[in-house]
Amino acid sequence: MGAGLCAAGTVVMALTALATREDVHYDDFGSTMTALAGQLGGLTLLLGLGPFVAWLLRAAERHAVRLPGPLRLTAHGLGDRRGRTAAGVTITMTGTAVAVATMIIASGVTAMDRAEYVPQARSGALHVKIFTAERGPAARATLRQELPAVPLIDHYRENGLLYVDVPGSWMTYKSHIGDQALLRYLTADPATPYDEGTAVVITSDDIGATSVRLRYSPTVTSSSLTEKVFPAITVKAPGPGAEGVFVPAKAVQSLGLQLEPDEFIVDPSLHRTSPAEQERISDRLGKDATTYVERGFQAPAGWIPFATVTALFALGGALVATWQPSSGSRSRRVLLRLGARSSAHWLIASRTAFRAACGTVSGVAAGCLIGLLLVWPMTASIAWDPVPRPDFVVSWPPIAALAAGLPMLTVLITTFASPGRGFPDTRAALGSPAGQEPEPGDRGATA
Repeated sequence: MGAGLCAAGTVVMALTALATREDVHYDDFGSTMTALAGQLGGLTLLLGLGPFVAWLLRAAERHAVRLPGPLRLTAHGLGDRRGRTAAGVTITMTGTAVAVATMIIASGVTAMDRAEYVPQARSGALHVKIFTAERGPAARATLRQELPAVPLIDHYRENGLLYVDVPGSWMTYKSHIGDQALLRYLTADPATPYDEGTAVVITSDDIGATSVRLRYSPTVTSSSLTEKVFPAITVKAPGPGAEGVFVPAKAVQSLGLQLEPDEFIVDPSLHRTSPAEQERISDRLGKDATTYVERGFQAPAGWIPFATVTALFALGGALVATWQPSSGSRSRRVLLRLGARSSAHWLIASRTAFRAACGTVSGVAAGCLIGLLLVWPMTASIAWDPVPRPDFVVSWPPIAALAAGLPMLTVLITTFASPGRGFPDTRAALGSPAGQEPEPGDRGATA
């Protein structure tokens, strides 16, 4: 049963990986269902590994008679009838596998997000988006109080319909309506010529546009649009995501369109807004507006708490697998009767490390398989112009640290956190009254 579940889960994950390896457009529903199928395949694999762990522990104990004495004692008790060891090792394997798969998938998703990231503004610029025109004065007053000496750039929106078309280009450009200060911010060049009757095409393409076509209507419910051609010049966009068409505010007003405040912008060449300033402004604005500061790509860190919790879950399983009743095992009592207390400590440490390593090693292997297969459907692009996938670089040092550190931490907890656990008093273990030593004959019989 376990082998069948493992095979089925692996096949499902492999099929989802093969189906999403190409850098093509995937629709939202299809990519979501493919990723869900892959996750179910990974869960099926983990379910199949449960019976495998129990079989592995029984096989290890059965063949332990061929090992040297110390290793034979270490493997003794792996296949206990109550199943505590198998349950603990299975928990350790599951938690480790989920943590490792999360680290691998998070690394791939972060690399893909970084490749797809497009800045929304110039680096360091503060954008304050106004929800309604009525809240514009209050938002401006707040900014004046928080940034009294910093010039504000007005970005307007039309109270109607306005579409901007650039002849010779297939791209749909966003329109920017404002004055000369806005133009200088958009182009990042104070020398850009400004004319109230001339539009400016900001693009990274070599199109050389000399005019733009405006299609507009004073009301949003109008079924017909009026067209007008404006002269234009073309300038190079200062960076990715900066493409657009600047239209002077007076030129738009000449069409009969009413303007209202859309954004207040702080030019980063004049003032770079700090995180503390942004937080303070955002708290004061409340529901009047939203703030955004372009700081480049920020790697998501939400997966770190989840991976930490699953690693702690694995540690708990390792402690369950190594727990022994207070009376201790027979081999431990033998060592105690012989006075070999250091050997008994070594026995506990070796058993603890071996049982924790059984779950950790199998969990790392399963987690690497799951992560390396699921990273493909989890990074499938839903953009019409998908970005080629970057090379997925797996961060092996944290995985190696988890594989080696979890057994070591388990040994430290079981040995030092509760040093007396499983070490009853030697005289109590012998059943001798306090203050009496065991008879030499008893010691020989025990040996």
